[in-house]
Amino acid sequence: MAAVAAETQQTRLLLERVETLEEVAKSLPDADPRRAKLLEVVRAELADAAPVRPVVAAEILQLTEKTVRDWAHEGVLTVYQQRPRLLLDADRLHQVSHLVDDLRHAGKRRGLLDEVYRRLTDEALSRRDDLAESLAQMRRGEGHVVRPLPSTS
Repeated sequence: MAAVAAETQQTRLLLERVETLEEVAKSLPDADPRRAKLLEVVRAELADAAPVRPVVAAEILQLTEKTVRDWAHEGVLTVYQQRPRLLLDADRLHQVSHLVDDLRHAGKRRGLLDEVYRRLTDEALSRRDDLAESLAQMRRGEGHVVRPLPSTS
């Protein structure tokens, strides 16, 4: 168990460093090139991070290991490696830990899986260029109203 404790501490320290960098980056204006540089350092740190065992992720997220494995199976946590043992992606763990913390601060204790999944899906959709362009066209009043054809039965 000393190895798990050491891994958990190492992962916590990494996430704390990353969160500090994110906090400083987000305090800078969007157009400030230092913001982009700091966020790039965050991405690099997480990309270089060692994959995380479910028992460590459970400690970080304050969930049971079974719940963490279920979340990995459902796609909320990204599987880095399935065999010989399950390992999880540190970047996705970081994302999910933010969401779980936000939900808990808002008083949400049950149904975390569904809420985290919804928020991750919304984030992924919001980053799609085609969706952003479609929304911009809609705001400009461009496009056509599409209605289903009447049935011929």
